[in-house]
Amino acid sequence: MSTMNASAFEHRLRPLADLERAVPMRAYMKDQFAFLGLPAPVRRAAVKDLVAAHPQDPGHLLGTAEALWRLPEREFRYTAIDLLHHHHRRLAPAQLPRLQDWLLRDSWWDTVDGLAAVIGRIVLAGRGAQVTMDAWIAHPDFWVRRAAMLHQLGWKGATDTARLGRHALLLAEEREFFIRKAIGWALRDYARTDPAFVRAFVDAHRARLSPLSLREAAKHC
Repeated sequence: MSTMNASAFEHRLRPLADLERAVPMRAYMKDQFAFLGLPAPVRRAAVKDLVAAHPQDPGHLLGTAEALWRLPEREFRYTAIDLLHHHHRRLAPAQLPRLQDWLLRDSWWDTVDGLAAVIGRIVLAGRGAQVTMDAWIAHPDFWVRRAAMLHQLGWKGATDTARLGRHALLLAEEREFFIRKAIGWALRDYARTDPAFVRAFVDAHRARLSPLSLREAAKHC
């Protein structure tokens, strides 16, 4: 059933492929991945009804996402992420290991950040799952660490500020660009809700945070 669902998405999207658009999209991702050449609005409009009507039990959702993830063009992974995000209320912390598996496959910021948004919705609904993020923040792969750093994006007043600060400091010494950017992004996002907290945190830990993290964090303070 999940393979059939994935095929329905594939049959909608492949005929819309635009090889000319695919060239700059591939170049933007440093020629690492294949693309159909579909802008997000076109892609989402083409499968909107399939996403909405998809069976909502976790087995079907994860099965379709897995089948889409196996297809070579990047747009199918974006569609898998959209599907999971649309039905995130049907997912639970028990599904986080599957999402971590996708974080580790052909990893780049586009799929990692999309999955991080889904992960954040799951964790917010089951706050005990934040202990999983405490494990992920020490994961050997920096993309998993990035997802853990970003999982509270958009939580606003529900943000666990102690965990936000602790995670930022655990990663503060890293030199990886995508980690430094994630620290700043997470702080910048929460600054929209509580700029005083972020200013105080930055002032207290300025010597430990990278210039990139500091610049990003200060954008809404």
